[in-house]
Amino acid sequence: MITRRSLSTMLLGTMAGLGASPVVARAPRPGERETFSTRELVDSGHGFFGNVSRGLALTLEEATRRWGEPNGYILGQEASGALFGGLRYGEGSIYTRRNRGQRIYWQGPSLGFDIGGEGARQMMLIYNLPAIEAMYERFLEIDGSAYFIAGFGLSAATRDNMVVVPIRSGVGVRLGVSLGYLKFSPSPTWNPF
Repeated sequence: MITRRSLSTMLLGTMAGLGASPVVARAPRPGERETFSTRELVDSGHGFFGNVSRGLALTLEEATRRWGEPNGYILGQEASGALFGGLRYGEGSIYTRRNRGQRIYWQGPSLGFDIGGEGARQMMLIYNLPAIEAMYERFLEIDGSAYFIAGFGLSAATRDNMVVVPIRSGVGVRLGVSLGYLKFSPSPTWNPF
């Protein structure tokens, strides 16, 4: 029986040496900030992404330039494939100043001019997150990918005033532009809808 975890592990096997334990956020002290600085995100991502941290740092700088400092982030992995219509499945842990790594899962369909497959390690920056439970919704996403073997990608998904910015370090062959959504859930499911 193929599970989501075994599928992700199989597709991401070539990236196994890149991961280490992420930096765990601690509870904020009174008067401390609720957001994460670029330096904190780079430090956390460096432990997770390993040798691609220079590309991660540049991508994080671009994300914080556009959207500011996030008040949450997810570290995880994803497997996806597309032949004009596509599917993606991922899992990871969500971090806020008050939460030290609760498991979260995502899945979603896409439709567009998109062909290929990939396995990716991801850091998703989350903006305007009122509570972890607010993540368990669908977020509309326009995505563009173009890489062969390895690459970094950045996109944005929105719902109401929340913004989720997936930053991917992927392995595979992918080319295209698609429209879809990410559906987050507290437990794994094969149903992307």
